[in-house]
Amino acid sequence: MERANRTLVTQFIFMRFSNSPRLQLLFFSLFLLVYVLSMVGNGLIVLIVALDGRLHAPMYFFICTLSLVELWYTTVTVPKMLANFLSSQGVISVPSCITQDYFFFSLATELFFLTTMAYDRYAAICRPLHYPLLLSPQTCGTLAGICWCVGFLCPMFPSFLLTQISFCTPNQINHFFCDADQIFRLSCTDTYAIQAVGYAFSTVIILGALVFTMASYAHILATVLAMASAAARRKAFSTCTAHLSVVTIYFGTLIFMYVCPADVKEALKVLVSRMKKVYRSSREKK
Repeated sequence: MERANRTLVTQFIFMRFSNSPRLQLLFFSLFLLVYVLSMVGNGLIVLIVALDGRLHAPMYFFICTLSLVELWYTTVTVPKMLANFLSSQGVISVPSCITQDYFFFSLATELFFLTTMAYDRYAAICRPLHYPLLLSPQTCGTLAGICWCVGFLCPMFPSFLLTQISFCTPNQINHFFCDADQIFRLSCTDTYAIQAVGYAFSTVIILGALVFTMASYAHILATVLAMASAAARRKAFSTCTAHLSVVTIYFGTLIFMYVCPADVKEALKVLVSRMKKVYRSSREKK
């Protein structure tokens, strides 16, 4: 009944980081610097790989496409956040918010590229004689096209479901972009079914990619351990270290944010809060 009496809204307001204009300007400068460095760094990677013929190999091709994806989804959220720092009230319409959420979740493209790069490492280490055939330029182009297409198709249905929701006051988003979890909190209608579909999509996509990546690295590990030369093992491991580190951080973050249910996340927050209290009390006793 309380929900029914609330006013329907057509726009959302982003909560400010601070009410101090100086702090807002400081945050703007800081995030602008990080954004520019990110754009320049990824842009240089794309430019160098494109111009240097020695880097026209599958591994560098996928690194280049990964940089393009990062340029894409960073630009989806950060410019609006920077504009909000300079405005008295950061406002975004409901359709624009859902559109931003859709384009942000096209970051599934990055997930697919990381999975494809795991296959690339598998082919290079486990099947080196067949590597030029398995990862030919045509095959790499096809894989990249599939990653882009599937990455943009995956969030379509969940985003369509968001358009079926009505939103009420208060219409404040406690985030710097339109994240689905924040949008659900502003709904006037029951979103349990939509959230269940979203979690199902996330679970299938993320865990499916994770299983494929782990299978690739299981084969890589078995092949490396079977090598007689210690130098060969070190060289093989060195080609996978950077990618494996990125995959570990990336998948861990995605699983916590979009696969782990909300009640589990709340329980973890409570646990962390209690641990902080215990730590502070022990410090005070000392």
